[in-house]
Amino acid sequence: MVGIGSPQVGISDRHHPPGYNQGGQVSLASARVREYFNRAVVGPRLLIIDEIAYLPFGREEATLFFNVVAKRYERGSIVLTSNLAFAQWSSALADDQTLTAALLDRLLHHAHIVQIGGESYRLKDKRKSGQAQKKAKAD
Repeated sequence: MVGIGSPQVGISDRHHPPGYNQGGQVSLASARVREYFNRAVVGPRLLIIDEIAYLPFGREEATLFFNVVAKRYERGSIVLTSNLAFAQWSSALADDQTLTAALLDRLLHHAHIVQIGGESYRLKDKRKSGQAQKKAKAD
């Protein structure tokens, strides 16, 4: 289990839902987006997210990903894979350490972490077929 400090992340002016305006009205298009979000992201009992942080997120993508995790927090399971250690996630999430800490706090609260090491199975298959050099053994 990994313990991460939990920042107090609340709703701020920059985290309003799509279509929000100062009067609190939500457009029809936004209502459709929300309906899709609830059906596709919140609805399933299990959401699988493969290779998170493989490519860096901009500010908008990082905020959207945080919203997915926050919406599913304690409501549905997430299986997530990444090639980055948790300490490196902020570099892939718009360099926002606060957002990253809040996201990891929610992800890791009830998580079972499985760390897998070793060489790439794709490269191992190429070596077996003779298409790549054998890995030199360290003495």
